Amino acid sequence: MKYVLEVNDITKKYSAFELKPISFHIKSGEVMGFIGRNGAGKTTAIKSILNLVHPDAGNVRILGMDYLDNEDEIKQRIGYAVGGTNYYKRKKLKDIVAITRIFYDNWDDESYRHYLDAFKLDENKKIMELSEGMKVKFYLTLALSHQARLLILDEPVAGLDPKAQTELYDLIDRLNQELKITIIMVSHDVKEVVQRAKHILHLAHKQLFFGEAEKYRESELGKSFVKDLEG
Repeated sequence: MKYVLEVNDITKKYSAFELKPISFHIKSGEVMGFIGRNGAGKTTAIKSILNLVHPDAGNVRILGMDYLDNEDEIKQRIGYAVGGTNYYKRKKLKDIVAITRIFYDNWDDESYRHYLDAFKLDENKKIMELSEGMKVKFYLTLALSHQARLLILDEPVAGLDPKAQTELYDLIDRLNQELKITIIMVSHDVKEVVQRAKHILHLAHKQLFFGEAEKYRESELGKSFVKDLEG
């Protein structure tokens, strides 16, 4: 298996928006930053990759397998966390976990307890009682408890203050370095993502960049994007 994730010419068209063909690949243990302005199509791309919306064209391979042909098996080994989103906000964490563990053959209660303690999560609290940062830590706990090999984090620092953002990014770095988990960070927080990721996928309305973070920083697209944000 050469790549953990291979995306080949994925497209999705709506009446008011079209996701142009996207192709990229990630090796095991790498961190990729997926950046672009709001409305550029980042979330549509991720949902198309995961078949949460059905793509119009293209194909996806995850962990060496065709995604559509092996969707159930692959979902056992990936984690998807969305920042700034409240699912089951009136449910206690332990009740969400009780339902979630049923769906994963590799669920590990020892890992769950480890991360619950490491992230200082109280499983008797409701989602609505958690800070935005703690919500993301809970979603990470769910993914890590079923031994996910690929983590897709969609705007993981949404709604966080700068200090909490840095703490969460540092946590993501440690998870990657210690567990060798492959991570995609979908974000418009360009500076942090470009600094921490090995590769960058930048989705713009008329351009697409995929390559090493260092080359992105030197590219015209990268320079102009950062300059616009700072301006």
